[in-house]
Amino acid sequence: MILQRLFALVLLAVCAVLAIMAWPYQAAFSYEPVGPRAYPLLMLGLMGLGLLYLAIRPTPIVRKDDEPELDRATLFKIAACVGLLLVFAATFEPLGFILSAILVGLPMARLYGGRWLHSAMVVVGMSIFLYWLFDRVMDVPLPLGLLSVLEN
Repeated sequence: MILQRLFALVLLAVCAVLAIMAWPYQAAFSYEPVGPRAYPLLMLGLMGLGLLYLAIRPTPIVRKDDEPELDRATLFKIAACVGLLLVFAATFEPLGFILSAILVGLPMARLYGGRWLHSAMVVVGMSIFLYWLFDRVMDVPLPLGLLSVLEN
C-alpha cells in the first residue's frame, strides 16, 4: 500500500511541476476563446485531484479477479498504443488530421479486435466527422495536410 501512495505522490509532484510550467504560457495568437493554456491546466488539475484521492484513500487498491492480468499481451497493447499516439503526433501537421487519424485509428481498432471492414468504416467516418465537428461547429481549425487541395 505504501508503494501505491508513494507512486501517487510522485505523480502528483510531476503534475504540480507541469502546471507551474504551463501557467505562464501565452500563445502569439489565439484560435480558441479560452486560449491554449486552459486545456493542459484543466487536465493537470483533474489528474491532481485523482492522485490526491489515491494518496489519502484509506484502503489499498487490490486487483479483482475480473480485471485483466498485466501480462505480456497487455503490455504489448499499451506499448503499441503509445507508439501509435506518437505516430499521430508526428503526422498530424504534414498529413493533416483526417489522414493521420485514419493512419493511427485503423491499427488501433485492429489491435483491439476490430474486423478490417468495420474498422475502416468506423475510423474513416469518425475522422471526417471529428474534423467537421472541430472545424465547423467548435471553430477550432485543424490541419488538412495533404487533403488541403480539396479545400475551397
